[in-house]
Amino acid sequence: MRRPDARPLYVQVEAILNARIVSGDWKSGQALPAEPELAAELGVSAGTLRRALARLEQRHLIERRQGRGTYVTQQTSEQALGQFFRVRNLAGMPVEPETLITGVATGPATEEEGAKLRLQPGETVHRIERSRVFEGEPRIAEQIIVPAALFPGLSLPLAPAQLATEIYVHYRNAHGIIVVQAEENLSATAASEADSAVLGCAVGTPLLLIERVTFDAAGRPVELRVSRLDTRSHRYAVEIA
Repeated sequence: MRRPDARPLYVQVEAILNARIVSGDWKSGQALPAEPELAAELGVSAGTLRRALARLEQRHLIERRQGRGTYVTQQTSEQALGQFFRVRNLAGMPVEPETLITGVATGPATEEEGAKLRLQPGETVHRIERSRVFEGEPRIAEQIIVPAALFPGLSLPLAPAQLATEIYVHYRNAHGIIVVQAEENLSATAASEADSAVLGCAVGTPLLLIERVTFDAAGRPVELRVSRLDTRSHRYAVEIA
């Protein structure tokens, strides 16, 4: 393979393989070529290829199946929840949310939205309003903002209907957007009148404010999410290894 820059060779190989997944050359669930074949195609050693594959596996882009080979990850709702959803009940157990989308609107990005999503002035975004329900009770009020250029023709079912999959799985299946990473900032806030109407709590009730920017496999910010969690019976849990 060519040596286009000074990065370690295995990082360059990772970038090449990453690009094939992002472009759809290798589709969700598809088997990659056998390692000897792939290493020969790229002109690298087996060890270099394995290091690149290990990095892709750490980012949940591929999965190795014992005795069967390496496959592009076919993301499921369960995997998406396990990777990106951190709410637990007071016993420390994961909860499985129902998700109700209450509105979708399209308009120009605000200055803050544009900065966080790296948009040009005047670019358009879709704004998704939704609530997440645990054991029959709404516990998260949420707004999701995505660039309209990356999500043309965005179509989501409104409550009482539910999206058939987790929204990150929908991004991948409907728009080819593969979510691999999220950056979050947590702070305290007080419930507004709008939060009170969604969550059934008093105005001024303390809530956990979770601001998330999500990135796809190409390194682009593809989603800005603002969540307000009622922590009276649930917690946001992070594991630090």
